[in-house]
Amino acid sequence: MAARPPANDDTDDEPTVVTFGIAAVEEFLTAADLTYPVDRQTVIDATGDPDVPIDTGGRTLSLSTALERTDQRRYESRRELLNALHPVFEDARQSGPGGIVGFVRSLIPSF
Repeated sequence: MAARPPANDDTDDEPTVVTFGIAAVEEFLTAADLTYPVDRQTVIDATGDPDVPIDTGGRTLSLSTALERTDQRRYESRRELLNALHPVFEDARQSGPGGIVGFVRSLIPSF
């Protein structure tokens, strides 16, 4: 996913886009130039195990942690890898302070 950051006083002609989730993972995979099929460790080694932004609030999830949360150890194609990672990043995005769980927690007083 990608979203425009909040407006500021810059007068750039090009809008700045913040990339997060699967869109950010895809950028890391493109830069790594992997050959498929590939296993988890090869992906981690080739990408440098980046911290992948999961929302516009700046929260991140390391690629190695995301890969560990998938049910697969080997990926036959880039599409298969991204499809396996998609629910992991969606869960991480929704479970944070900006997600539903965070909203409900904010309604409950802490003692």
